[in-house]
Amino acid sequence: MRRKIWLTGSGGFIGSYLMRVASRMAPKYEVIGLQRSEFDLLNFTALDRAFARDEPAAIIHCAALSRTADCQANPGLARQVNFELTRHLAELAANSSLIFFSSDLVFDGLKGDYVETDPVNPRSVYGETKAEAEAFVLRTSSHTVVRTSLNAGVSASGSRTFNEEITNAWMVGRPTQLFHDEYRSPLGASVTAWAVWELAASGQTGLFHLAGAERLSRVQIGELLARYWRKGMPKIESRSLRDYSGPPRCPDTSLNCAKLQAYLSQPLPRFSHWLEQNLAEVAY
Repeated sequence: MRRKIWLTGSGGFIGSYLMRVASRMAPKYEVIGLQRSEFDLLNFTALDRAFARDEPAAIIHCAALSRTADCQANPGLARQVNFELTRHLAELAANSSLIFFSSDLVFDGLKGDYVETDPVNPRSVYGETKAEAEAFVLRTSSHTVVRTSLNAGVSASGSRTFNEEITNAWMVGRPTQLFHDEYRSPLGASVTAWAVWELAASGQTGLFHLAGAERLSRVQIGELLARYWRKGMPKIESRSLRDYSGPPRCPDTSLNCAKLQAYLSQPLPRFSHWLEQNLAEVAY
């Protein structure tokens, strides 16, 4: 009988990409997806029973309350989902392994090109709950934290990813307002899935950054998407964070991924190169 791997949030955006390649990337394991529609992860009693039944060799934990605005509006729920659930899973997996998905938004964005040893300083509820969960996960030497940035791809709803938000606006002729002074390290979700499975197979644990090999502003990202848009005239309005008055935003959370790259069989791509070769993954 093959040993099992739990994948939480398997019905979500990143989780679905991990599931698609699970049989190829982890052929010796039975990967069990835990979807919110089928299993209430916040029911810790049921979670404990399921863990005792399956005895998973590892947990890949993608499930989260990931929209920054939702976390700001409901910090109690954000902490319950992003921290308390993660803590419970880490405790269950104390004698096995856990890979926890975190975010570049644990940083304040005042520096950019962040490495794993840089101190965290989150500016949002989302970032705070992720940073708190990271600290707990890393108490166990067999556990791993993977910080990601913006991931591009196609979600089940067609509206979850940053590229979908932009192209959905263009589809109805609405201009997109993008910041020219906010920087991230975008990457295709298919690459993220491949890299996480390779990291899991390597047996390496600890803290790793996983993002694209290109620092891009929001406007630059929009311009790259517009380059291949063939369904009308895309409209991009450049804005500055200096004129922004909404929930906290981080100017530059670009990630340095040299540590992880050493354990991967292929280079992490620049987003511009990945996009040119994978237009089908951004619904073109």
